[in-house]
Amino acid sequence: MKIIPHGAAREVTGTCHEIQIESDKGLKRILLDCGLFQGKRSESAVKNAEFPFNPAQDIDAVVLSHAHMDHAGRIPLLYKNGFRKKVHCTYATKDLAEVMLMDSGYIHEKDEEYFCKHLAKSKMECEGPLYTQQDAIDCKEVFQGQNYESWFDVCEGIKARFIEAGHIIGAAMVVLEITENGKTHHVGFTGDLGRNMLPIIRDPAPMPPVDILICESTYGDRLHENISTAKEHLKEIVVNTAKRGGKVLIPAFSLERTQEIIYDLHVLWDKKEIPAVSIFVDSPLATKVTDVFMQHPECYDKEIYEQFLAKAHNPFQFSLVKYTASVEESKALNGMPGPIIIMAGSGMCEAGRIRHHLRNEIEDERNTILAVGYMANNTLGRRIIDPEISEVRIFDQTYQKRAEVVHINAYSGHADMEDLDNFIVATEGINKIILVHGEMESIQPFSERIKQAKNGVEIVIPEREEEIEIL
Repeated sequence: MKIIPHGAAREVTGTCHEIQIESDKGLKRILLDCGLFQGKRSESAVKNAEFPFNPAQDIDAVVLSHAHMDHAGRIPLLYKNGFRKKVHCTYATKDLAEVMLMDSGYIHEKDEEYFCKHLAKSKMECEGPLYTQQDAIDCKEVFQGQNYESWFDVCEGIKARFIEAGHIIGAAMVVLEITENGKTHHVGFTGDLGRNMLPIIRDPAPMPPVDILICESTYGDRLHENISTAKEHLKEIVVNTAKRGGKVLIPAFSLERTQEIIYDLHVLWDKKEIPAVSIFVDSPLATKVTDVFMQHPECYDKEIYEQFLAKAHNPFQFSLVKYTASVEESKALNGMPGPIIIMAGSGMCEAGRIRHHLRNEIEDERNTILAVGYMANNTLGRRIIDPEISEVRIFDQTYQKRAEVVHINAYSGHADMEDLDNFIVATEGINKIILVHGEMESIQPFSERIKQAKNGVEIVIPEREEEIEIL
């Protein structure tokens, strides 16, 4: 057996791990996730465009952990290049992927239009979009929904089941039972491991005994704020910005983070702890995703069910909230005086309507830019939250960072170093851990702690395309 990371190796984005086994019918190859690279545009364009395998002939199945684009975003390209086998995922992920991939196709089309018009000499030079909205529609046929905790056949020699990851709605960790040459391995894949006590979704399930664990390490070197303090911090930011007459701009991932913030604002408003500030969710995608959330109450935790659903209340809709749809509605927000709250995608500020709002509002010191999620290296979001950087480029123009910038990392859907340590200690049977989905400054200290906690366990920190032999 071989495990080959085609992405998210010593970096955070582009998760795609290939597993190869020999079966009675020859070589079998599956992918754990197939995500987009996000970062420097020129680098991402090259990494995203090509596969190191033939999608039409080489890959027997995809097992998808969740619907975030850095895990699912290249599936339409896989399909475009001839892949016609199954993409296995939870039912909620299947529904979310449909709207997320359609939006991604739209962004690729619009980016191509922009680069062809303005940057014809760039690395993105007019070779057609990575994939289109139609490609995203077409690839729906290969998605196969699966229940949590139920074993299913992936291909000859490989069975799988999904267990709750506690990361976003529908997200799952993967347990594989792999039989090769009469020997059976149990391989665990965290996908993105979540946290306990996040609003809306259930807590992560324990990983059953596995001998090989492919583990994310996004926050392997740091602790998050306690989730119980997030709502109080959010309240302070809204109250203080409203007193200045400013706008709170929240670049938020349309999937999960937007719903979590709306949920907390709903609770704060019900308790009259924030002023009557209009809240605009300026993201057609977030609106569609929120509709999907309401279709899958089976993924919710007990608290949200008792507080809202049992009373037939919508946790994502209340009197202060308006979901904008048209471009005209979005543009109208630019001339609207504060105090208001604007939530828009994308979460790392690399695409979507948030860039337009940032361009118009980042130089106004009355305003607050509130980051509520991870910002990968070389993204606009990372440059905005970096206190050492005083100016940023948005749409090829330079702007001064005069607005207050605040980062609440308590909302992160990723496990922090303490969560990761506890997860590793609690997982039995491990003899090899493969650390992925992290930058080296996070992976190295996590690796050292594992050595102390799991004496004798082999730790692998692979590079992209490195072949890991499992004997």
